[in-house]
Amino acid sequence: MNDLREIGFYTLSDKRAAAASEKTPLHRCELILTGRCSFNCAYCRGIGGPNLPLDEAKNVVDLWADEGLVNIRFSGGEPTIYPHLPELVSYTADRNVKRIAISTNGASSVRRYQELVDAGVTDFSVSLDACCAAEGDQMAGGRKGAFNRVVENIKRLSERVYVTVGVVLTPDNKSRAEDIIQFADTLGVSDIRVIPAAQDGQSLPTLNLEQRLLNKHPILRYRTNNLRNGRSVRGIEDCDVSSCGLVLDDMAVMGGWHYPCIIYLRESGDPIGRVGPNMRKERAQWYRRHNSRTDPICRMNCLDVCRDYNCKHAKARMCDSPT
Repeated sequence: MNDLREIGFYTLSDKRAAAASEKTPLHRCELILTGRCSFNCAYCRGIGGPNLPLDEAKNVVDLWADEGLVNIRFSGGEPTIYPHLPELVSYTADRNVKRIAISTNGASSVRRYQELVDAGVTDFSVSLDACCAAEGDQMAGGRKGAFNRVVENIKRLSERVYVTVGVVLTPDNKSRAEDIIQFADTLGVSDIRVIPAAQDGQSLPTLNLEQRLLNKHPILRYRTNNLRNGRSVRGIEDCDVSSCGLVLDDMAVMGGWHYPCIIYLRESGDPIGRVGPNMRKERAQWYRRHNSRTDPICRMNCLDVCRDYNCKHAKARMCDSPT
């Protein structure tokens, strides 16, 4: 297995996997700010819910920053329609969080995205599920003009900060996967993430892409190689470990509760506990008793990159154990 850094996800590394515990700095945390969204994508695991009060959002940031948080992601719903987002980003930057990311559908105004960059956002992950306006507008729930706005925003943002596009493949757009990827590459993005919709399980077509594209985009290369080697994108395989080391220094929060990961949250899994000063302890307890192989959400949905990380973590723990 290659060094995790070669995969391209900047939040992952072999060093992090080997060291992770309830006492190491929090490395990556994600906060759901709103359940509202301006799109109506058919594949979306909509979570619903009102805007998170700003004081509660700042409290979560403070709890994480006190634990040495390195990377944060704000998501939703559509976080750019959260009214306090620029203020929250500035507040987070003042707490010395190294990277501040936003997951977005890309359809907000140019001014809104500029405001967020100026406030301290370093990373945008933008949904791009088509390569032409008609199909793109349809994927967004029939919102006319949405695709062209998203494309222009991706181009502008890619000139200023780190931008990845997320291509969710469904039965409706799977046959156009290679065309979508090639189109995304023309927009100046840093990388391209391809994933099957949760409702579509593990199914993804083998991608026949130019080596030039794979050399340019390490995340795309990683997933393409996995597909060529017969590895599933989603779901625990026989070679994977049953423990989840990610939970120790990674976290997803929504509505005052902390969850094992963002996928577990979106698949309606139970939270680990309430947001508060005992979260790291509660997560360590969950780690010790949890079995990913017997948990239906993990068994069906755990991503290839998370499984690789957990294998690295388990191997390091085994090497550190006295013989």
